[in-house]
Amino acid sequence: KKCIEYYGTNCYVCGFDFENVFGEIGKDFIHVHHLIPLSEINQEYEVDPIKDLRPVCPNCHAMIHRKNPPFTIEEIKNLLILSNSILD
Repeated sequence: KKCIEYYGTNCYVCGFDFENVFGEIGKDFIHVHHLIPLSEINQEYEVDPIKDLRPVCPNCHAMIHRKNPPFTIEEIKNLLILSNSILD
């Protein structure tokens, strides 16, 4: 909740806004991605919702997790920029 309050509900990777596209049913909908995989976090570690989490749409979230370790947000952003430049 604090991550979304800070960053908003637009995808941090592609900017997708569920409310803008789907109206009321999309309001406040977004996934939250852990920048450091939970499996790598020590149980004593307290997740900082601003430093450790980012809001991402389900598509970008799935692409981030297409490899292990996951792609970084910057890597996925760069892939989007590259694919958009090829399509233009």
